[in-house]
Amino acid sequence: MEKTKMKKNRRKAKSKKFSVLIILLFAIIFGAFFAQKYYKESLGAMAVDNPSDVKIIIPPSSSTIKIADILYENGLIKNQFIFRYRVKAKGVGSKLRAGEYNLSTGMNLENIIDSLTKGGKSQNTVRFTIPEGYELKQMAEKLSDEGIVDKDRFLELVSDKKNFEDKYTFLKELDDKQGLEGFLFPSTYEIYVDSTEEEIIGKMLDEFEKVYTKDVEPKLEELNLTLNEAITLASIVEREGKVDEERPLMSAVFHNRLHKGMMLQSCATVQYILGERKEVLTNEDTRIESPYNTYIHEGLPPAPIASPGESSLIAAVNPANVDYLFFVLTGNGTHTFTRTYQEHLDAKPKK
Repeated sequence: MEKTKMKKNRRKAKSKKFSVLIILLFAIIFGAFFAQKYYKESLGAMAVDNPSDVKIIIPPSSSTIKIADILYENGLIKNQFIFRYRVKAKGVGSKLRAGEYNLSTGMNLENIIDSLTKGGKSQNTVRFTIPEGYELKQMAEKLSDEGIVDKDRFLELVSDKKNFEDKYTFLKELDDKQGLEGFLFPSTYEIYVDSTEEEIIGKMLDEFEKVYTKDVEPKLEELNLTLNEAITLASIVEREGKVDEERPLMSAVFHNRLHKGMMLQSCATVQYILGERKEVLTNEDTRIESPYNTYIHEGLPPAPIASPGESSLIAAVNPANVDYLFFVLTGNGTHTFTRTYQEHLDAKPKK
């Protein structure tokens, strides 16, 4: 009996060990299966169906661990360890480069590693200034001379608002084929040395949108103006004005003339047609046939004639409460504003 019992116990022990081994084997198999599955998933993109752009900066001298952390924190990879493993397996650890990168959650791990080895934007920057009242062609000339843009590429991009209206929806309010004259905000900008023309134009549209949304758009309905009309008026105020304090008065003159059905008779619009800042216009100049000639056509020109600064944008939709209809330059960059044509003639400087 005792021997039989011992045999049974040994059989039970063996059976138990076998069961444990089977369980361990299945655990290893399933563990390997799920580990492989997780590994493959980690090589894929974070969001294949609905990807989004992500801008990151890899600082100089960043380790692979640091880069993995940056990518993980920005939702671009699923696992830092697997990223580091793939970088080591590919032997590109020393080739990952610092810079600014525009990546996407639709990129898989291999795409991201390849992008990081090719290099992002340099952290070196350059500054440029666009003066108030500049036309697009002047901007292109200046930026080209400073080695910042390709002139032809810049002019091609700004010639049609459709190139940017997907991001800047306010541009959809403009007429088809209208360019960006008047909508690139004049200011001083700091950009990366290898910024593209698209990125530079985008920065200028960003700044315009800030001022427009805050100071211009809320007034359009009250003044019964479209976006294009408001910026066109602002561009004329910009080109006619010399002193910021006078811009609301100039705006009032043009608003009053529009309400009365009078021609604006702005020298700046004729200068735009001529393509030069001619100080004294001839009678022949003022008779040039062009929709921009406000000496022969009522109302505003079809589009802006230059890029207005903030003070002109604000003045265009905040005209002074005056009944002036005329102004004339009387010296030192200031103007004399008058109500009647006779007063206007009397105010002109005597030759």
